[in-house]
Amino acid sequence: MDRKEKAIELHSKGYNCAQAVLMAFEDKTGADSGMLMKLSEGFGGGMGTTYGTCGALSGAIMLAGLKNADGNTESPKTKGSTYKLDKELYKQFTELCGASICRELKGIDTGKVLCSCDDCIRNGVEAAEKVLFGE
Repeated sequence: MDRKEKAIELHSKGYNCAQAVLMAFEDKTGADSGMLMKLSEGFGGGMGTTYGTCGALSGAIMLAGLKNADGNTESPKTKGSTYKLDKELYKQFTELCGASICRELKGIDTGKVLCSCDDCIRNGVEAAEKVLFGE
């Protein structure tokens, strides 16, 4: 099963969009699955059901930190390079989905859905594969 379909399967089991994207890359994170679940739980519904930044994009951005950050708590040196990855993830995601805000993607105010949750999840995985892992 590819990562996109793994993420969709996770979403169908009740994982939120951020969890589905993040957990589809569990093997690449080196982190405990329970910690990944906890870390991403509050990002569903566009950051805590506020319909803000899409959870699928948030999950991909969490992956950027897990992949790139040096973990140096005294003097982090990777923040700039992680932010660069974040910007590229944002660019890829918005090109694929048409927006980055859950409210806009779901068409809450306009009635016009730009991208379904499942497609946002697929696109979040695709962006992460391309930007972070060269897949």
